[in-house]
Amino acid sequence: MLHRTIQLYRNSFGGLSKDIWLLALVTLINRSGTMVIPFMTVYLTSQLHFSLGQAGWVMTCFGVGSVLGSLLGGKLTDTFGYYWVQFWALLLSGAMFLVLMQVQSFGGMCGTIFLLSIVADAFRPANHASIAVYSKPENRTRSYSLIRLAINLGFSIGPAVGGFIAGAHGFKWLFLVDGLTCMSAALFLLFSLKQKQEPANTSNTTPQAAVVTSAYHDRTFLWFALLTTICGVVFMQLFSTLPVFYREGFGLSESQIGALLALNGLMIAILEMPFVYTLERKAMRRLPLIGKGALLIGASFFMLELSDFWGGVLILSVITVTFGEMLTMPFSNVYALERSTPATRGQYMAVYSGTWSLAHILAPALGMQIAQHWGFNTLWYVLTGLCIVAFLGYRLLEKRPAAIATQPG
Repeated sequence: MLHRTIQLYRNSFGGLSKDIWLLALVTLINRSGTMVIPFMTVYLTSQLHFSLGQAGWVMTCFGVGSVLGSLLGGKLTDTFGYYWVQFWALLLSGAMFLVLMQVQSFGGMCGTIFLLSIVADAFRPANHASIAVYSKPENRTRSYSLIRLAINLGFSIGPAVGGFIAGAHGFKWLFLVDGLTCMSAALFLLFSLKQKQEPANTSNTTPQAAVVTSAYHDRTFLWFALLTTICGVVFMQLFSTLPVFYREGFGLSESQIGALLALNGLMIAILEMPFVYTLERKAMRRLPLIGKGALLIGASFFMLELSDFWGGVLILSVITVTFGEMLTMPFSNVYALERSTPATRGQYMAVYSGTWSLAHILAPALGMQIAQHWGFNTLWYVLTGLCIVAFLGYRLLEKRPAAIATQPG
């Protein structure tokens, strides 16, 4: 049994190209420096003495800039290529963090963080598009999972180190370290990875490929993006309303809440690569897997209805939502890649990245408002219903992908 498990892990990480490993390392360097944004509201309220309302507006500016940055990054990727968009987004966002360190006024903070998020999030569609170039077609899902692994590890390292730095040396050091790691990732990209062209015969090799000239005319993909946004809004409750529920409903401490959320990241780091590898070997179609993932995400919140009777359901809920995440996110990214061509890849990745940026904005507002006015139990029912709608939507797209995709926009 142990030998088979070890072999499964070796196989799940084997066969990936050297370039994908280097791209994952670029991502790890960048995400390990993620220190400013997790502590931004604390910095604004405790150091700059902004009100909670002002801090909220600053973070709203960040979210809106994130959506615009994703769309701009896609356009720039199709115009100038994935490589230089990644380089300049990393380098300039690093410089913007150093500028942000000097800003203290409310208006200046709103404007600067808005520009910062535009520049920083232009990186994401270019990064997603580069996976298609640096990976082998048969390994694209695992390649994206490796990038996700780097992101999760980075997000584990960055806030933890950032909390220590802020406590020991002050918040200003967070901006400096975050900026320097962005620049370091840009330089590592420049000197370790070479720009490559995607072989012509690796595009659109699946029956899911769209026969359209633009992501904005691909009706199947636009419906897919809407369904992805719905799933994203539900999933993001894990990091917005759920911690509040843990505290108010069960009186959990910060360390206990952190341990529950850390379980999600730990499971991703340990299980996602062999999990995706096993599913890839079965050559299962993307949309049914994504739909099942949506159902699992919905089920994880529905379970919370039972939390009054058994506290252990909190752990079971995190486990269930994590398996839902492992089904939806890697396979939905690859689905978007496989509908695009090299000429339209930036557009597709921009729309796909934008769905998650939009979900970041909508999730806290939706979850908090429903919980405040109608209670958490109502929220769990709403979230479950949204996931059922998404599941049915994915089923419809699976039945008629080509017919919808070829209609003129």
